[in-house]
Amino acid sequence: MASSSSSSPYNSPCAACKFLRRKCLPGCIFAPYFPPEEPQKFANVHKIFGASNVTKLLNDLLPHQREDAVNSLAYEAEARVKDPVYGCVGAISFLHRQVQRLQKELDAANAVLLRFACDDIASQPGLTPSVQPCLPQRQRPVNFASDDFYPQSSSSYSLPWADSSSDAFNNGGGNL
Repeated sequence: MASSSSSSPYNSPCAACKFLRRKCLPGCIFAPYFPPEEPQKFANVHKIFGASNVTKLLNDLLPHQREDAVNSLAYEAEARVKDPVYGCVGAISFLHRQVQRLQKELDAANAVLLRFACDDIASQPGLTPSVQPCLPQRQRPVNFASDDFYPQSSSSYSLPWADSSSDAFNNGGGNL
């Protein structure tokens, strides 16, 4: 991941220096974290946070903390570019709603399985009448495709993470 402008065979400037149109010196603070192959990574970070703020942040951190900080900044910057209002919070909310929806689906599937298991127990010969009231009432079948199972919001706003062109989010991450 980390590449330096001084180790490049063509002495290519890092993405930050190239974007800022300045000479990339051997001790460039950006070079290990913004390789020339990833110009959009720095462009997003610069657009959201500014180069001077990132420089100050990196200089204030210990060297072993810098890569994590740059990755966090790049993730937040990409999220802010895609969704200027919510940023990462939008992605977290989207994933939280998806977990809730899947939990409801799992609960409904478990209820159906329980009903079938109870029907199987009730149909066995020799079942005492005292056990019969303990069995759950027959419920209506769950239709997973119905509108009441997946409530639709009234908003027409489409989250950018549902867009198929966003490979980083749809594939569970990836390089930013």
